Amino acid sequence: MQEMSFEQMLDETCKTVRNGDIVEGTVIDVKEDEIILNIGCKADGIITKNEYTNDPNVDLRELIHVGDTLEAKVVKVNDGEGQTLLTYKRLAAEKGNKRLEEALESHEILTAPVVQVLNGGLIAVVEESRVFIPASLVSDSYEKNLEKYAGQEIEFVITEFNPRRRRIIGDRKQILVERKKKLQEELFARIAVGDVLEGVVKNVTDFGAFIDLGGADGLLHISEMSWGHVENPKKVFKVGEKLTVLIKDINGEKIALSLKFPESNPWNNAAEKFAKDTIITGRVARMTDFGAFVELEPGVDALLHVSQISHTRVEKPSDVLKTGQIITAKIVDFNEADRKINLSMKALENAAPKAAPAEEEDVPVYSDEANDEFVEQGAAEAAEEIAAEEVAQDVAEAAEEAPVEE
Repeated sequence: MQEMSFEQMLDETCKTVRNGDIVEGTVIDVKEDEIILNIGCKADGIITKNEYTNDPNVDLRELIHVGDTLEAKVVKVNDGEGQTLLTYKRLAAEKGNKRLEEALESHEILTAPVVQVLNGGLIAVVEESRVFIPASLVSDSYEKNLEKYAGQEIEFVITEFNPRRRRIIGDRKQILVERKKKLQEELFARIAVGDVLEGVVKNVTDFGAFIDLGGADGLLHISEMSWGHVENPKKVFKVGEKLTVLIKDINGEKIALSLKFPESNPWNNAAEKFAKDTIITGRVARMTDFGAFVELEPGVDALLHVSQISHTRVEKPSDVLKTGQIITAKIVDFNEADRKINLSMKALENAAPKAAPAEEEDVPVYSDEANDEFVEQGAAEAAEEIAAEEVAQDVAEAAEEAPVEE
């Protein structure tokens, strides 16, 4: 039997290569947009950029080097120029589809890079197979900005696989929910009221802040942020900030937190610092019609009643005081049991001047004897007046009776 030459063997080998076959070759040249492989035939195998990757901006020379071995699928044995057209991308997608189908059946958690961000979700690629992750399945909470996932590797499971309709759906939310549930169970199993934990500020609202405790969120209400008064939580805390918090209450899955640690309670030694008759300075924190509340230190407020502002009459505290003003006053009452302190600014003023007496009229002062004499004198004068009136009456009557001269 006549032995075949090497060229004849190549010819025979190439005759057996058909469209759709999978071949392996060695890279003999790489251009910016083309890879040339020696596949054991007279004709070299060509892989264009479009048949290697979905990224039109990539330079193949940065990915593939001479001497590398590649597996590809035959697209066309003879392209008319004696070359065999190959595809790396489609073969990889087929392998990827098979991997995705197996992952669907086994519920395997896959990890893949996000290659594209759409309005409705993300595109991740697993071995050249594109997986669509809807925005509603990207996270366990609403994601306003999906751009932050661009280029990142994310985990997901396959929930729907239909390559013919090009419908392969991934779900990341499912993984996060299950992990969070597990962490939540572990968290509630080890915490109790009074515990101190580390947390991260997750969200800040007008009424408080939600703190991520690692498995569950706790609410730090505005009233529990400080022993003092907090006007706006958003001016105090920032998302991502780490906090050490106290567990105040646990009610089902709700956790109430506090930053008012018992050891830092300003009322612990208030009796020493704010004893009665102590003269202090404080800041006017807020005002009402009946008085002003003065902050002596964060968490300790005292009442300055409107009647104790000045010796001069004050209608409303706002007529003479301003919020934020520093005042000096005297503590006139301290009630530790009710945590009430009363102040007086008036007590530090000079005593109020006495009202000038009205000018006195010359009013006679009578003794008993003088009074008796005055009464007797008055009686005599009265008798004389009566007698005079009687005489005058008699004269008038006599004149009427007398005859009239013609």
